[in-house]
Amino acid sequence: MTSLSDRRRAMRQQSNTSYTPPGWPERVRPPGAPDWEVTATEFLLDCCPADYRRHGLLRRHPVVLARFAVTFVNAQVQAGRDGLGGVRLSLAELVAPEVVTEALDVWAQQQAQLVRVQREARLVEEALRGKNWVRRL
Repeated sequence: MTSLSDRRRAMRQQSNTSYTPPGWPERVRPPGAPDWEVTATEFLLDCCPADYRRHGLLRRHPVVLARFAVTFVNAQVQAGRDGLGGVRLSLAELVAPEVVTEALDVWAQQQAQLVRVQREARLVEEALRGKNWVRRL
């Protein structure tokens, strides 16, 4: 049988353990974990154009990088939505119908990936801004 102090200690440890919501990027450590901001920075840089890496400001201030990354990924998602609507029409006279269908499948897969990255980047930005998530029982 556990003592009251043991149960309290276990509750404190449980409340100190970081919880990450569904959709949290696997390669980013939970907020509060050692070096979590380093892993968040690397993830966010991978969401951005390569030349963002040369700006020291973005490495020194992950919350600024997060804003840049979320804005960039949002634009990619919107461009994907806009482009998907025109793929069939723009390719219809250039390639066979089955190629158009395959192209639409590839576009849809890429769009789904972008939407996942969009959610991950938003969650990381929220964490960098100080948001804490609570596990629901």
